[in-house]
Amino acid sequence: MHTKLEVFSDLSERLNYNLPNFQLYVRKGTLHQFDKYAAACHWHPDLEFILVLQGSIDFFVNGKTVHLDQGNGIFVNSKRLHYGFSADMTDCTYIVVAIHPSLLGKDSWVGMEYWEEKFGSNSVDYVLLTDEIHWQREVLLSLIQIYDEMHSHTRNPLRLLSQAMSLCACMGDHLTSNSGHLVVDPSWTVVWKMTGFIHRHYENKITLDEIASAGSVCRSQCCELFSSYIGQTPNSYLTRYRIQKSCEMLQDTDRTISEIAISCGFQSASYFSYVFRNEMGMVPKSYRKQTTTNTVRE
Repeated sequence: MHTKLEVFSDLSERLNYNLPNFQLYVRKGTLHQFDKYAAACHWHPDLEFILVLQGSIDFFVNGKTVHLDQGNGIFVNSKRLHYGFSADMTDCTYIVVAIHPSLLGKDSWVGMEYWEEKFGSNSVDYVLLTDEIHWQREVLLSLIQIYDEMHSHTRNPLRLLSQAMSLCACMGDHLTSNSGHLVVDPSWTVVWKMTGFIHRHYENKITLDEIASAGSVCRSQCCELFSSYIGQTPNSYLTRYRIQKSCEMLQDTDRTISEIAISCGFQSASYFSYVFRNEMGMVPKSYRKQTTTNTVRE
């Protein structure tokens, strides 16, 4: 039988971790790589940290939107709906670090108890990070150090693990409880289940009825919840999520356009290219060439 944590983990966003069997995600990103300069709204058990290197970004977390300028960052707590975007479609370069609780080990011990206490539903949703506060400046510096270590030719997984755990410990020292947390709202749980269904099945044909059924609600309530909690229709969310996944495959794999189209739930390569161009302003082949060129330059 699955535990509650395991069930929600099955529903959550699947991150493309840098190393096999080591659930630490450390990458540099830009907003222009996303559909209309907005990532797909998602959630995962991982703690997520963002450091803005250039430009600025707006960040949506569980119904609230905050603005981050260059040099600042944000900590997003575990299992919160979130995404970054630019309302005026200006670019932003950032470092993202995501730390999965499995790095603590799978057995029940005091570390897991601490994780649940500090990063569970009764804790704050997010913390804005600025270099004006000493401990937050240390967190932002740690993100750069983790990024450098992950992408070093002499990468040391033990040092990465140590850095990640130190980062979690620092955040835990400064988090406060929030007894009125939105996660207790039953509607949030329904939205989790419906978005989680999309995360698991985006490569297949999905209907509105199936999305609604995943949350045990009717079609109209499904649409109302997506509008209220995410600001998108279910179909828009599905399309944006598929496009984001296709962008990841175009950047990180050598799979053909046809293979990526099928893997992301599009009926054909031609239809995939049509939707991709409408959303991204270019065809998949051009996007792959552009992002590959930018990566080589970095």
